[in-house]
Amino acid sequence: MGLLSNLKDKLNQETTSQETAGVDKDPDATRIFFATDVHGSTACWRKFINSADFYDADVLILGGDTTGKAIFPIVDEGDKYTYTRQGDEHTITDESELEDLLDSLEDTGYYPYVMDEAEYDALQNADDAQERQDEIFISEMCDRIEEWIAFAEENLDDTPVYACPGNDDPFEIDEVWDSSDTIDLVEGDVVEIGPGYQMASTGWTHPTPWDTDREESEEDLRKRIEGIISGIDDFDRAIFNFHEPPYDSQLDEAPELDEDLRPKFGAQSTEPVGSKVIRDIIEEYQPPLSLHGHIHESRGHTKIGRTDAINPGSVYSEASLQGAIIDLEPEVDVVGLVRG
Repeated sequence: MGLLSNLKDKLNQETTSQETAGVDKDPDATRIFFATDVHGSTACWRKFINSADFYDADVLILGGDTTGKAIFPIVDEGDKYTYTRQGDEHTITDESELEDLLDSLEDTGYYPYVMDEAEYDALQNADDAQERQDEIFISEMCDRIEEWIAFAEENLDDTPVYACPGNDDPFEIDEVWDSSDTIDLVEGDVVEIGPGYQMASTGWTHPTPWDTDREESEEDLRKRIEGIISGIDDFDRAIFNFHEPPYDSQLDEAPELDEDLRPKFGAQSTEPVGSKVIRDIIEEYQPPLSLHGHIHESRGHTKIGRTDAINPGSVYSEASLQGAIIDLEPEVDVVGLVRG
Protein backbone atom coordinates (compact mmCIF):
# COMPACT_ATOMS: atom_id res chain seq x y z
CA MET A 1 0.00 0.00 0.00
CA GLY A 2 2.86 2.38 0.75
CA LEU A 3 4.32 1.91 -2.71
CA LEU A 4 0.90 2.42 -4.30
CA SER A 5 0.30 5.60 -2.30
CA ASN A 6 3.68 6.98 -3.32
CA LEU A 7 2.94 6.21 -6.96
CA LYS A 8 -0.41 7.99 -6.73
CA ASP A 9 1.25 11.02 -5.21
CA LYS A 10 3.73 11.17 -8.08
CA LEU A 11 1.02 10.72 -10.70
CA ASN A 12 -1.00 13.51 -9.13
CA GLN A 13 2.14 15.67 -8.87
CA GLU A 14 1.23 16.25 -5.24
CA THR A 15 3.02 15.51 -1.99
CA THR A 16 1.76 15.54 1.54
CA SER A 17 4.23 18.25 2.50
CA GLN A 18 3.13 20.48 -0.38
CA GLU A 19 -0.51 20.06 0.58
CA THR A 20 -0.06 20.95 4.24
CA ALA A 21 2.90 23.34 4.27
CA GLY A 22 2.46 27.05 4.77
CA VAL A 23 -1.14 27.15 5.95
CA ASP A 24 -0.36 28.97 9.18
CA LYS A 25 -1.88 32.43 8.99
CA ASP A 26 -0.76 35.79 10.27
CA PRO A 27 -3.55 37.03 12.57
CA ASP A 28 -3.63 40.35 10.68
CA ALA A 29 -3.99 38.73 7.24
CA THR A 30 -7.21 38.31 5.30
CA ARG A 31 -7.17 34.79 3.90
CA ILE A 32 -8.88 33.92 0.61
CA PHE A 33 -9.71 30.37 -0.39
CA PHE A 34 -10.38 30.16 -4.13
CA ALA A 35 -11.69 27.14 -6.04
CA THR A 36 -13.31 26.78 -9.42
CA ASP A 37 -14.89 24.37 -11.92
CA VAL A 38 -16.67 22.15 -9.41
CA HIS A 39 -19.13 21.16 -12.18
CA GLY A 40 -21.96 19.93 -10.00
CA SER A 41 -19.86 17.91 -7.55
CA THR A 42 -21.54 18.01 -4.16
CA ALA A 43 -18.42 16.59 -2.52
CA CYS A 44 -16.40 19.50 -3.91
CA TRP A 45 -19.01 22.03 -2.79
CA ARG A 46 -19.01 20.70 0.77
CA LYS A 47 -15.22 20.77 0.88
CA PHE A 48 -15.31 24.31 -0.47
CA ILE A 49 -17.65 25.47 2.29
CA ASN A 50 -15.71 23.56 4.95
CA SER A 51 -12.51 25.28 3.76
CA ALA A 52 -13.48 28.29 5.83
CA ASP A 53 -12.68 26.30 8.97
CA PHE A 54 -10.09 23.91 7.57
CA TYR A 55 -7.83 26.61 6.12
CA ASP A 56 -8.89 29.41 8.48
CA ALA A 57 -10.20 31.34 5.47
CA ASP A 58 -11.90 34.70 5.87
CA VAL A 59 -13.31 34.82 2.34
CA LEU A 60 -14.46 32.03 0.01
CA ILE A 61 -14.45 32.61 -3.76
CA LEU A 62 -15.96 30.10 -6.18
CA GLY A 63 -14.97 30.56 -9.80
CA GLY A 64 -17.02 29.59 -12.84
CA ASP A 65 -18.64 26.39 -14.06
CA THR A 66 -20.65 25.45 -11.01
CA THR A 67 -23.02 23.06 -12.78
CA GLY A 68 -22.55 19.48 -13.96
CA LYS A 69 -22.43 18.20 -17.49
CA ALA A 70 -24.91 15.31 -17.68
CA ILE A 71 -28.09 13.66 -16.45
CA PHE A 72 -27.62 10.03 -15.38
CA PRO A 73 -30.83 8.06 -16.10
CA ILE A 74 -31.81 5.19 -13.80
CA VAL A 75 -34.91 3.15 -14.68
CA ASP A 76 -37.19 1.85 -11.93
CA GLU A 77 -38.57 -1.46 -13.23
CA GLY A 78 -40.51 -2.28 -10.05
CA ASP A 79 -38.37 -5.10 -8.68
CA LYS A 80 -35.05 -3.66 -9.80
CA TYR A 81 -33.24 -0.56 -11.06
CA THR A 82 -31.24 -0.60 -14.28
CA TYR A 83 -28.71 1.82 -15.72
CA THR A 84 -25.94 1.95 -18.29
CA ARG A 85 -22.42 3.08 -17.44
CA GLN A 86 -19.51 3.19 -19.86
CA GLY A 87 -21.46 1.02 -22.28
CA ASP A 88 -22.23 -1.72 -19.74
CA GLU A 89 -25.70 -2.44 -18.33
CA HIS A 90 -26.07 -2.72 -14.56
CA THR A 91 -28.86 -3.90 -12.25
CA ILE A 92 -29.57 -2.94 -8.64
CA THR A 93 -32.10 -4.71 -6.44
CA ASP A 94 -31.14 -3.28 -3.04
CA GLU A 95 -32.33 0.19 -1.93
CA SER A 96 -29.18 0.86 0.06
CA GLU A 97 -27.09 0.08 -3.01
CA LEU A 98 -29.21 2.54 -4.96
CA GLU A 99 -28.57 5.24 -2.35
CA ASP A 100 -24.83 4.59 -2.55
CA LEU A 101 -24.99 4.96 -6.34
CA LEU A 102 -26.95 8.21 -6.11
CA ASP A 103 -24.46 9.66 -3.62
CA SER A 104 -21.49 8.60 -5.75
CA LEU A 105 -22.98 10.14 -8.89
CA GLU A 106 -23.81 13.38 -7.12
CA ASP A 107 -20.32 13.62 -5.65
CA THR A 108 -18.74 13.28 -9.10
CA GLY A 109 -20.96 15.89 -10.75
CA TYR A 110 -23.72 13.84 -12.37
CA TYR A 111 -27.45 14.41 -11.92
CA PRO A 112 -28.98 10.98 -11.27
CA TYR A 113 -32.60 10.87 -12.38
CA VAL A 114 -34.75 7.90 -11.37
CA MET A 115 -37.83 7.27 -13.55
CA ASP A 116 -40.22 4.47 -14.44
CA GLU A 117 -40.13 2.67 -17.77
CA ALA A 118 -42.97 4.71 -19.28
CA GLU A 119 -41.19 8.02 -18.60
CA TYR A 120 -37.92 6.62 -19.89
CA ASP A 121 -39.54 5.53 -23.16
CA ALA A 122 -41.22 8.93 -23.55
CA LEU A 123 -37.92 10.73 -23.01
CA GLN A 124 -36.37 8.61 -25.72
CA ASN A 125 -39.11 8.64 -28.33
CA ALA A 126 -41.60 11.50 -27.84
CA ASP A 127 -41.74 14.35 -30.35
CA ASP A 128 -40.71 16.78 -27.62
CA ALA A 129 -38.15 14.41 -26.04
CA GLN A 130 -35.22 16.83 -26.32
CA GLU A 131 -37.23 19.70 -24.86
CA ARG A 132 -38.31 17.55 -21.92
CA GLN A 133 -34.75 16.33 -21.34
CA ASP A 134 -33.52 19.93 -21.28
CA GLU A 135 -36.23 20.88 -18.77
CA ILE A 136 -35.20 18.03 -16.46
CA PHE A 137 -31.53 18.97 -16.76
CA ILE A 138 -32.14 22.61 -15.82
CA SER A 139 -34.47 21.63 -13.00
CA GLU A 140 -31.90 19.22 -11.54
CA MET A 141 -29.18 21.90 -11.74
CA CYS A 142 -31.33 24.41 -9.90
CA ASP A 143 -32.42 21.89 -7.26
CA ARG A 144 -28.81 20.99 -6.51
CA ILE A 145 -27.79 24.61 -6.11
CA GLU A 146 -30.68 25.07 -3.68
CA GLU A 147 -29.33 22.12 -1.69
CA TRP A 148 -25.83 23.64 -1.78
CA ILE A 149 -27.15 26.95 -0.51
CA ALA A 150 -28.90 25.17 2.37
CA PHE A 151 -25.64 23.39 3.26
CA ALA A 152 -23.75 26.70 3.26
CA GLU A 153 -26.36 28.37 5.44
CA GLU A 154 -26.18 25.51 7.93
CA ASN A 155 -22.38 25.39 8.11
CA LEU A 156 -21.19 28.99 7.82
CA ASP A 157 -21.53 31.85 10.26
CA ASP A 158 -20.51 35.15 8.72
CA THR A 159 -17.81 34.10 6.22
CA PRO A 160 -18.52 35.90 2.94
CA VAL A 161 -18.93 33.61 -0.07
CA TYR A 162 -18.68 34.94 -3.61
CA ALA A 163 -19.80 32.82 -6.57
CA CYS A 164 -19.45 33.58 -10.25
CA PRO A 165 -20.93 31.41 -13.01
CA GLY A 166 -18.80 30.26 -15.93
CA ASN A 167 -19.28 29.74 -19.63
CA ASP A 168 -20.78 26.27 -19.07
CA ASP A 169 -23.43 27.53 -16.63
CA PRO A 170 -26.94 28.15 -18.00
CA PHE A 171 -28.51 31.52 -17.19
CA GLU A 172 -31.38 29.89 -15.28
CA ILE A 173 -29.13 29.19 -12.28
CA ASP A 174 -28.40 32.88 -11.61
CA GLU A 175 -31.79 33.44 -10.02
CA VAL A 176 -31.21 30.51 -7.67
CA TRP A 177 -27.81 31.78 -6.53
CA ASP A 178 -29.33 35.26 -6.16
CA SER A 179 -31.96 33.91 -3.77
CA SER A 180 -29.30 33.21 -1.12
CA ASP A 181 -28.50 35.59 1.73
CA THR A 182 -25.26 33.67 2.40
CA ILE A 183 -23.77 33.53 -1.11
CA ASP A 184 -23.20 36.64 -3.19
CA LEU A 185 -23.50 36.19 -6.97
CA VAL A 186 -20.85 38.53 -8.37
CA GLU A 187 -21.04 38.17 -12.16
CA GLY A 188 -20.31 41.60 -13.63
CA ASP A 189 -19.83 43.19 -10.20
CA VAL A 190 -17.05 44.83 -8.20
CA VAL A 191 -17.07 43.93 -4.50
CA GLU A 192 -14.93 44.90 -1.52
CA ILE A 193 -12.47 42.23 -0.33
CA GLY A 194 -10.22 42.37 2.70
CA PRO A 195 -7.97 45.35 3.49
CA GLY A 196 -9.01 47.84 0.82
CA TYR A 197 -9.14 45.40 -2.12
CA GLN A 198 -11.84 45.33 -4.80
CA MET A 199 -12.64 42.22 -6.86
CA ALA A 200 -14.05 42.38 -10.39
CA SER A 201 -15.64 39.19 -11.71
CA THR A 202 -16.93 37.60 -14.88
CA GLY A 203 -17.40 34.02 -16.06
CA TRP A 204 -17.67 34.88 -19.75
CA THR A 205 -15.05 33.54 -22.16
CA HIS A 206 -14.07 33.94 -25.77
CA PRO A 207 -15.56 31.29 -28.15
CA THR A 208 -14.93 27.61 -27.38
CA PRO A 209 -15.40 24.59 -29.67
CA TRP A 210 -18.48 23.60 -27.63
CA ASP A 211 -20.65 26.71 -28.15
CA THR A 212 -21.43 27.19 -24.46
CA ASP A 213 -23.88 29.62 -22.85
CA ARG A 214 -21.59 32.46 -21.82
CA GLU A 215 -19.07 33.04 -24.56
CA GLU A 216 -18.56 35.87 -27.00
CA SER A 217 -16.00 37.36 -29.36
CA GLU A 218 -12.77 38.71 -27.96
CA GLU A 219 -13.92 42.19 -28.96
CA ASP A 220 -17.16 41.87 -26.97
CA LEU A 221 -15.29 40.28 -24.07
CA ARG A 222 -13.00 43.30 -23.94
CA LYS A 223 -16.00 45.64 -23.79
CA ARG A 224 -17.57 43.55 -21.04
CA ILE A 225 -14.43 43.48 -18.89
CA GLU A 226 -13.60 47.14 -19.43
CA GLY A 227 -17.12 47.99 -18.31
CA ILE A 228 -16.76 45.90 -15.15
CA ILE A 229 -13.32 47.11 -14.10
CA SER A 230 -14.35 50.74 -14.61
CA GLY A 231 -15.84 50.34 -11.13
CA ILE A 232 -12.42 49.74 -9.55
CA ASP A 233 -10.99 52.70 -7.65
CA ASP A 234 -7.35 51.60 -7.32
CA PHE A 235 -5.77 48.92 -9.51
CA ASP A 236 -2.93 48.57 -7.01
CA ARG A 237 -5.57 47.03 -4.73
CA ALA A 238 -7.52 45.08 -7.36
CA ILE A 239 -8.34 41.41 -7.83
CA PHE A 240 -9.44 40.13 -11.23
CA ASN A 241 -11.71 37.08 -10.96
CA PHE A 242 -12.02 36.08 -14.61
CA HIS A 243 -13.01 32.50 -15.40
CA GLU A 244 -10.89 32.30 -18.54
CA PRO A 245 -7.11 32.37 -18.07
CA PRO A 246 -4.86 34.73 -20.04
CA TYR A 247 -3.40 33.45 -23.28
CA ASP A 248 -0.02 31.70 -23.24
CA SER A 249 0.31 32.06 -19.48
CA GLN A 250 0.95 28.38 -18.56
CA LEU A 251 -2.52 28.52 -17.00
CA ASP A 252 -4.29 27.82 -20.31
CA GLU A 253 -2.62 24.70 -21.69
CA ALA A 254 -5.26 22.27 -23.00
CA PRO A 255 -5.02 19.13 -25.14
CA GLU A 256 -4.75 19.93 -28.83
CA LEU A 257 -7.91 18.77 -30.65
CA ASP A 258 -8.52 17.37 -34.12
CA GLU A 259 -11.40 18.38 -36.40
CA ASP A 260 -13.71 15.97 -34.50
CA LEU A 261 -12.84 17.68 -31.18
CA ARG A 262 -10.90 14.66 -29.97
CA PRO A 263 -7.50 15.04 -28.28
CA LYS A 264 -4.57 14.50 -30.60
CA PHE A 265 -1.73 12.11 -29.76
CA GLY A 266 -3.45 10.66 -26.69
CA ALA A 267 -3.82 14.16 -25.16
CA GLN A 268 -0.04 14.43 -24.93
CA SER A 269 0.08 17.46 -27.22
CA THR A 270 -1.13 20.72 -25.67
CA GLU A 271 -1.58 24.29 -26.81
CA PRO A 272 -2.50 27.62 -25.19
CA VAL A 273 -6.22 28.33 -25.50
CA GLY A 274 -6.76 31.30 -23.16
CA SER A 275 -7.95 34.80 -23.97
CA LYS A 276 -5.58 37.29 -25.56
CA VAL A 277 -7.85 40.12 -24.40
CA ILE A 278 -7.63 38.98 -20.79
CA ARG A 279 -3.85 38.81 -21.07
CA ASP A 280 -3.77 42.33 -22.55
CA ILE A 281 -5.97 43.71 -19.76
CA ILE A 282 -3.85 42.09 -17.04
CA GLU A 283 -0.67 43.47 -18.61
CA GLU A 284 -2.21 46.94 -18.90
CA TYR A 285 -3.72 47.27 -15.42
CA GLN A 286 -1.35 44.99 -13.45
CA PRO A 287 -3.61 44.06 -10.52
CA PRO A 288 -1.75 42.33 -7.69
CA LEU A 289 -3.90 39.19 -8.09
CA SER A 290 -5.76 37.49 -10.92
CA LEU A 291 -7.89 34.36 -10.38
CA HIS A 292 -8.79 31.96 -13.20
CA GLY A 293 -10.12 28.49 -14.04
CA HIS A 294 -11.77 27.06 -17.18
CA ILE A 295 -8.81 24.85 -18.19
CA HIS A 296 -8.92 22.01 -15.68
CA GLU A 297 -5.56 20.49 -16.66
CA SER A 298 -3.57 23.71 -16.36
CA ARG A 299 -3.14 24.08 -12.64
CA GLY A 300 -0.53 26.60 -11.64
CA HIS A 301 0.68 29.95 -10.32
CA THR A 302 2.59 32.34 -12.52
CA LYS A 303 3.58 35.98 -12.82
CA ILE A 304 2.39 38.33 -15.56
CA GLY A 305 4.44 41.41 -14.89
CA ARG A 306 3.62 42.32 -11.27
CA THR A 307 0.42 40.23 -11.24
CA ASP A 308 0.18 36.91 -9.43
CA ALA A 309 -2.05 34.80 -11.70
CA ILE A 310 -3.53 31.53 -10.46
CA ASN A 311 -5.50 28.61 -11.87
CA PRO A 312 -6.05 25.94 -9.19
CA GLY A 313 -7.32 23.48 -11.82
CA SER A 314 -10.07 20.94 -11.30
CA VAL A 315 -10.43 17.21 -10.68
CA TYR A 316 -14.11 17.37 -9.72
CA SER A 317 -14.83 13.99 -11.37
CA GLU A 318 -12.70 12.41 -8.63
CA ALA A 319 -14.77 14.20 -5.95
CA SER A 320 -11.56 15.99 -5.02
CA LEU A 321 -11.31 19.76 -4.57
CA GLN A 322 -8.31 21.74 -5.75
CA GLY A 323 -7.93 25.29 -4.52
CA ALA A 324 -5.61 28.19 -3.82
CA ILE A 325 -4.87 29.92 -0.53
CA ILE A 326 -3.99 33.61 -0.78
CA ASP A 327 -3.31 35.94 2.13
CA LEU A 328 -3.77 39.71 1.89
CA GLU A 329 -1.35 41.14 4.48
CA PRO A 330 -2.24 43.70 2.95
CA GLU A 331 0.22 42.74 0.17
CA VAL A 332 -0.67 39.60 -1.78
CA ASP A 333 0.96 36.41 -0.50
CA VAL A 334 0.12 33.28 -2.49
CA VAL A 335 0.40 30.67 0.24
CA GLY A 336 -0.03 27.78 -2.15
CA LEU A 337 -2.19 25.39 -4.14
CA VAL A 338 -3.94 22.64 -2.20
CA ARG A 339 -5.99 19.55 -2.90
CA GLY A 340 -8.27 17.57 -0.65
